[in-house]
Amino acid sequence: MTGEEIDKDVRQDLMSLPKTLAEDVARNLVMVARLLDEEPEQAYGYSRVALRLAARVASVREAAGFASYAVGKYSEALAEFRAARRMTGSVELWPIMADCERGMGRPERALAMAGEPEVQKLDKAGQVEMRLVAAGARRDMGQADAAVVTLQSPELASNSIQPWTARLRYAYAEALLEVGREKEAREWFAKALEADQGGTTNASDRLAELDGVEFTDVLEHSSEDDEAEAVEAADEPADAPEATDGTDAKTDAKTDAKDAEGDQR
Repeated sequence: MTGEEIDKDVRQDLMSLPKTLAEDVARNLVMVARLLDEEPEQAYGYSRVALRLAARVASVREAAGFASYAVGKYSEALAEFRAARRMTGSVELWPIMADCERGMGRPERALAMAGEPEVQKLDKAGQVEMRLVAAGARRDMGQADAAVVTLQSPELASNSIQPWTARLRYAYAEALLEVGREKEAREWFAKALEADQGGTTNASDRLAELDGVEFTDVLEHSSEDDEAEAVEAADEPADAPEATDGTDAKTDAKTDAKDAEGDQR
């Protein structure tokens, strides 16, 4: 890992730094990107190093924000996202900033952000993301029916499969299930699964739950059975050898002696 693996836009952002420093920061940012999904705590650690080295670089603040968000440090994440937004003027981070408000237990603020003019400046993917956050805020506030209505949109009705389609359909299915519309929820979980080419949701598991299907891990149960048998075998006393006090040997010797005496006679 050299740092050259970094996205070209981020590399451009780092050109304001001295070369050696830029390389160090780039290496840490590469590790953040690689570890964010599987090892978020480690990603967070690398992001803090990058932040100490180059806190005035927007890409660094943004990466630090995502790393903080991944480990549930929502206040910290929001501060980093706000800093990145001030540096770039971009509204791209608006939906995740609103979701940080939800994470901090302030769904009403997230909902207010969904109505701000910045939302109109988002691209289609960003607007869908904002709708998802707004619906989540409604559910946080106990407004399940309003969450259903919030998710009803042309994007939901479209048959076109986009990167956000599976998540939008899944969220709608969840909202329907919460208001007791189980049959419709099942239909939308199935539609979510149909669109989920990257495995971003657990729609298949939710469908199985609704259908009452239980999956059994054959290998796991086989291993558990083997262990149980081993324990039972260990608990059973071993067959004790027959006790011998020499009586049988003495009896055989006497019999042999009598036979020999009879032969002599």
